[in-house]
Amino acid sequence: MQALKNFSELTEHLKNNGVRKRVAVVCADDPETEYAVCRALREGFADFIMVGDRTRLEAYPDLAEFTGRIEIIDIKDPDEAARHAVALAREGKADVIMKGIINTDNLLRAILNKETGILPKGSVLTHITAGEIPGYHKLLFFSDVAVIPYPTLEQRKSIIEYGISTLRRFGISQPKVALIHFTEKVNPKFPNSVDYQELVCLSKEGAFGEAILAGPMDVKTACDLHSAKVKHIESPVCGDADLLIFPNIESGNTFYKTVTLFAKAEVAGMLQGPKVPVVLPSRSDSGMSKYNSLAMAILTA
Repeated sequence: MQALKNFSELTEHLKNNGVRKRVAVVCADDPETEYAVCRALREGFADFIMVGDRTRLEAYPDLAEFTGRIEIIDIKDPDEAARHAVALAREGKADVIMKGIINTDNLLRAILNKETGILPKGSVLTHITAGEIPGYHKLLFFSDVAVIPYPTLEQRKSIIEYGISTLRRFGISQPKVALIHFTEKVNPKFPNSVDYQELVCLSKEGAFGEAILAGPMDVKTACDLHSAKVKHIESPVCGDADLLIFPNIESGNTFYKTVTLFAKAEVAGMLQGPKVPVVLPSRSDSGMSKYNSLAMAILTA
């Protein structure tokens, strides 16, 4: 499989390979989620269980043409709807969960419930984003921008392992992972830079399989070869990074908001760690972003 370099190639890959997954959508009461659902139905790679208020769901006329591929479960209470969608995933009746207009905290409570949730014991809940950024030559993945405030070393290992697994599903056989800092120097005042040093050593010992880790380095060095040459930094990652690992949620989220606002990047994102991928867009995300996220989750399901 050749590496998928943009979201159009992702859609074509799903269509050409006959992929079709079952998605439980929680409270799809907004036009953007409706757009993502309808487009996935038209492209043919998903069927849907719509969990929410039937009267609101039936108000979207575009869904009417897909009645044979949509099941509506009428649950008006958002918390109950979230619990039901999680139960579908836990029982193997849904391959992906997608958040609609429901508040993120409500859905996460159902996912993380120790008795009825879908986060296996010992797993780390984290988030990965893929971005199609004008000026960059391929999809750029980055993590974590939404869940873990200040990752520990063990959490960073899990973030990297999950990320590499996702990149392999995109056809990237030897992911290039950049450990992001504001400088290339290791300094005990910045514990993440010390963690990076340990992670690079683990990578050289084969802990992450066929992947290349480098860092600490800044984003420009990771994504622009000229900057790396000026700094005399040599690594296959420089100028060609596939995955950026940010030191904390503040820097990762700032990067996410910056590239989407000023660079007009198209993005997709999902939770990793639960039994099934969870599409967890912001309520203000565009229909296209929600569609891309859905396609990404279906690829990795």
